Amino acid sequence: MARVAPVVVLVGPPAAGKTRLGKRVAKLLGLGFLDTDAMVANRYGSIPELFATEGEASFRQKERAAVVEALSSSGVVALGGGAVIDPDTRADLLDNRVALISISSEAVEPRLNSAKRPLLAGGLESWVSLVSSRAAWYDEVAKATFDTSATPLDTVAQNIVEWIKSEEA
Repeated sequence: MARVAPVVVLVGPPAAGKTRLGKRVAKLLGLGFLDTDAMVANRYGSIPELFATEGEASFRQKERAAVVEALSSSGVVALGGGAVIDPDTRADLLDNRVALISISSEAVEPRLNSAKRPLLAGGLESWVSLVSSRAAWYDEVAKATFDTSATPLDTVAQNIVEWIKSEEA
């Protein structure tokens, strides 16, 4: 029996556009879409609240469970920016088609909302540090990279779909 797996998994730093892009890719492919941050928030409450009341370790446990569930689906999946911290998640991603969604610090700055992103309370400086600390993990799991700094999301989504189709051919 064939393993059920997502058609594509999107990883990358916070505010790179993974959720909006994932929804567009899923629509173009006629597939379902799962966002692990949304899964956690729907079950346990807002992520900033979880960080404040239970701490990052508790959030990461909930996130890991959402990742396991999402990776057993057959649609398009967007992982939270920090999901790649977990070595088990990185190991699981090696068997999947993973697209790294990147963005420059100049392009991301207007998107940063520290109220929604507890690890980015220090603004752009925090984001740059966070991305730097995770870069090797993103590179470890990604099969291709798509940048959202200057290209419209609809174009990036189409590029991802073309990549998926070329991989399946």
